[in-house]
Amino acid sequence: MQPWPRTEEEALAVQDDLRSRVVSGNGPLAPATVAGLDVAYSEDDDRLAAAVVVLNTADLSVADTAVVRGRPAFPYIPGLFAFREVPALMDALDRLTVRPDVLICDGHGLAHPRRFGLAAHLGVLTDLPAFGVGKTRLVGDWEPVGEPRGARSALVDAGETVGAVLRTQAGVKPVFVSVGHRIGLEPACELTLRLAPRYRLPETTRAADRLCRDGLR
Repeated sequence: MQPWPRTEEEALAVQDDLRSRVVSGNGPLAPATVAGLDVAYSEDDDRLAAAVVVLNTADLSVADTAVVRGRPAFPYIPGLFAFREVPALMDALDRLTVRPDVLICDGHGLAHPRRFGLAAHLGVLTDLPAFGVGKTRLVGDWEPVGEPRGARSALVDAGETVGAVLRTQAGVKPVFVSVGHRIGLEPACELTLRLAPRYRLPETTRAADRLCRDGLR
């Protein structure tokens, strides 16, 4: 990897360059393994733990895990949040013994002010299919989502569909799905539902969240 940006101007230039390398596509039709990625921060924001959990898609069993502890690699600047987390997450990915077929980030891809969120950033750097499942909206508006599991509405920002607002469980708040790299919105939504058989969030996110929180302790 090139030297990590130190200033906002450097990060914006890197982001512009990497965004030009995003590849659209449908992604693997039946991925055997999927990876959840998440980062936990200490209360003073000075330390972090980045976790990757690889699950077997067929039964959601754990195939591999990796945790990296460190410090945020960049200051908090809106629109450039990925620069804080990517080095630690890439380090965790490098420690895996199982290479996942798809990356699923606790964050966003195209649904980002500059159309290049964490899922897109990691997807381009690894060249793996990647998308984000966010708990909250970063950008965009949507029409009301139906109550049944699987109901969804387009997430639209400045006239562009940047993701989907997807109901993973009946009567529970929807999640925000957006593609990052080498995968389409339809398969990303289908995979999110497959990975969320009981709870609002996909099991990839839930497992990575637990692991990074444990790692921070």
